[in-house]
Amino acid sequence: MKTYALKFKQNIPISIDEAWDFFSSPLNLAKITPPDMRFVVTSDYTTETKMYAGMIITYKISPLLGIKMNWMTEITHVADKQYFVDEQRFGPYALWHHQHHFKEIPGGIEMTDILHYAIPYSVIGTIANNVFVGKKVRNIFTYRTIAIEKMFGKMK
Repeated sequence: MKTYALKFKQNIPISIDEAWDFFSSPLNLAKITPPDMRFVVTSDYTTETKMYAGMIITYKISPLLGIKMNWMTEITHVADKQYFVDEQRFGPYALWHHQHHFKEIPGGIEMTDILHYAIPYSVIGTIANNVFVGKKVRNIFTYRTIAIEKMFGKMK
């Protein structure tokens, strides 16, 4: 099984407290996900819910051709105001391991996403990644960058 690795960095002009408050709330993920994904958190959480190690989050998503799928991730690691990791437990990927890192910098924070993923179905999965999945994943993170800039501003 081929594994793909992607890394994205974004500087955001907010405090580490503001960043952590926003990104550690499972419901805020829908705010920074492209609308065509039809991303909905189905877990029974409120806007006050904050993540913790062992937390299970369920979603409905439509990643391709409007086909609805269930997705379940677990928050496996959390270091307050430093990083958290989500891993797929059930969903469209053979592997999904997503690290979210936060670091204070002058004028704001640096947020780094490190993603490792794999597509099932061996050779067919590799072809699918080369044809559309890899581009779709990159587009999701591009959308997030723009959505975060609209919400919090852009570093100067």
